[in-house]
Amino acid sequence: MKKLLQWALIVAALLIIIILIFVVYNNRDRHPGYKVDLSINHSVDQVNYKVGFAKKPVTPTIADTWNDTNGNARFDEGETYNDLNNNGKFDAVWIAGFHNNRPANGVHDDVWARTVVVDDGTTRIALVSLDAIGFMHSDVIDIRKAIPADLNIDYTLISSTHTHESNDLVGIWGPSMFKSGVDSEHMKWLKEQVVNSIEEACTRLRPAKLVLGQDLSGQDSILIKDTRKPIVKATGIQIMEVLDAEQDTTLGSIVNWSNHPEALWSKNLLISSDYPHYIRDALEQGISIQGDTLVKGLGGTSVFFSGVIGGLMAPHSSLSIYDSLRNEEYTEPSFEKARAIGEQVAIWSLKALENADTLTRFDPLRLQAKTVFVPVKNTIFRIASSIGLLHRGMTGWFKATSEVAGLRIGPSTWLSIPGELYPEIVFGGVESPPGQDFDIEPIETPPLQDFMTGDYHYYIGLSNDLVGYIIPKSEWDEKEPWLYHDNNSPYGEENSLGPETAPILYKELKEVLLKLN
Repeated sequence: MKKLLQWALIVAALLIIIILIFVVYNNRDRHPGYKVDLSINHSVDQVNYKVGFAKKPVTPTIADTWNDTNGNARFDEGETYNDLNNNGKFDAVWIAGFHNNRPANGVHDDVWARTVVVDDGTTRIALVSLDAIGFMHSDVIDIRKAIPADLNIDYTLISSTHTHESNDLVGIWGPSMFKSGVDSEHMKWLKEQVVNSIEEACTRLRPAKLVLGQDLSGQDSILIKDTRKPIVKATGIQIMEVLDAEQDTTLGSIVNWSNHPEALWSKNLLISSDYPHYIRDALEQGISIQGDTLVKGLGGTSVFFSGVIGGLMAPHSSLSIYDSLRNEEYTEPSFEKARAIGEQVAIWSLKALENADTLTRFDPLRLQAKTVFVPVKNTIFRIASSIGLLHRGMTGWFKATSEVAGLRIGPSTWLSIPGELYPEIVFGGVESPPGQDFDIEPIETPPLQDFMTGDYHYYIGLSNDLVGYIIPKSEWDEKEPWLYHDNNSPYGEENSLGPETAPILYKELKEVLLKLN
């Protein structure tokens, strides 16, 4: 009996050791020693810019389809699939966003890696927008390390549009909460496509003029629902048209707007970039109905960057959207609703260019970027990382490595935000409401916009990482009583690293802006 107990203890100890090794391995730092600490601020006279655009599809291949007999967009037990490649198994592509177990049934529109490279003769930066719900910092570093050295890229920013209708690149939207939805072969190819887009943009560098416009009227508020108190909407559209300085043709355009790309909502089964597809298409090709061109496009390659979308800024399923071109109102989630949103943003963007400033000489590019560390307090994220679903990578005990940055491109200031920042942290209005978990006054003040210089402000969300929601600590609420004494718990905390995320990132973002200035 004594020997049996001893053997049982030995086996238990070995199991514990194996589990610990497994957990430590899955939480390992994917890029040990990697650190960003960049400060580029050349004090020279005005310079000329060269700019190049490129786009590469990163659309997954849908090998098999399935039959959603109960219409809940979940591949439930008893439902069948169509083995189109005849290999005897269901080769599912898992859509990221809303819930697990949502396999794609086809492709509505391609998803892209769209890149703009800016060169001032001394500094060269690459800005990439990826049609994905998010992209982890460790994957960003993989791409940076794969960029050929002879391209002379000083800094690469990779942002996600946050579409909820593309394939899982993170790991937590697979067939179950314990199985990743990431296809490793597709991920490898996608990273190659991003590098290819950067290479191609470099080959297309041309002397450039910048046409900068913005719509700060707040009229875009009708397309946004703020689903969490305090009600602070992140309104405002930034538009930059880049012209060939010698031929006066459009090389491309850049749009920055704050609204979740989820007009298609949770029942859609087709891969799509959601409303950003229609913004970009309208700016490139214009808008035609039954052969009649109603809106003329700019040409070139259009790049869309999502902005300050925490809070939650969304074209919520309960929000009716009016299509002014077709005189139709859309209440239910649909591609028509996504089209109405995208085309309306494009129309406002084009209107903003009518009174825009056209510049040919600029201050040199400026950049401040640094590695930051954020504790992971979220239990679900800890478990997901420990079992290998999230390839997050930790430094120390559940401390995530991330990154912040600030850029100056001509008269525009760009803030690189590694997640979904709540608008009140940028524009003001952080509150200390009753029901809060921490009895404190607002920490994230004054608003970050107070530290932004120049006439044009670009807020690039989900940039170089996916840390989830960045919630003011004084508004954090995981236990009753609920904020503002509401009857239900607020949404957001379950998809955030933890209550220290906002204070840490606010401090770091403020610091890069102060140094940038």
